[in-house]
Amino acid sequence: MTQINPYIAFNGNCEEAFSFYKSVFGGEFTHIGRFKDMPCEEDQKIPEEDAEKIMHVSLPIGTGTTIMGCDSSDSFGKNLVIGNNITISINVDNEAEAHRIFNGLSDSGNIMMPLNKTFWAALFGMFTDKFGINWMINCE
Repeated sequence: MTQINPYIAFNGNCEEAFSFYKSVFGGEFTHIGRFKDMPCEEDQKIPEEDAEKIMHVSLPIGTGTTIMGCDSSDSFGKNLVIGNNITISINVDNEAEAHRIFNGLSDSGNIMMPLNKTFWAALFGMFTDKFGINWMINCE
């Protein structure tokens, strides 16, 4: 089953924001990871000032809906601008569906991360479609 979730980027205050969201929606984080915990190559060291920032957090807010987020900064290659900080994240069940949706939606868009295997998923990719909407495709 395909699932759509909002993914929100913050400028260093993701943990504060998600603690607030948790106080409103209740529940528990299903994942909270920091950039210092991410596996990196020697030439991709995380700057010390970014080590404690949130790489990914997930908070279920109802049946089948999860809000997700992260911190973003210039050192991660993305200038955060309020308005471009929300991405639609699509989770799919199989790799064929991941490729179909990724290739379809990214056509004539700007691919920021090609659909590839990652340390957390069988396939993951990010792009902005031809209408300026940010998308993530994730296949676990």
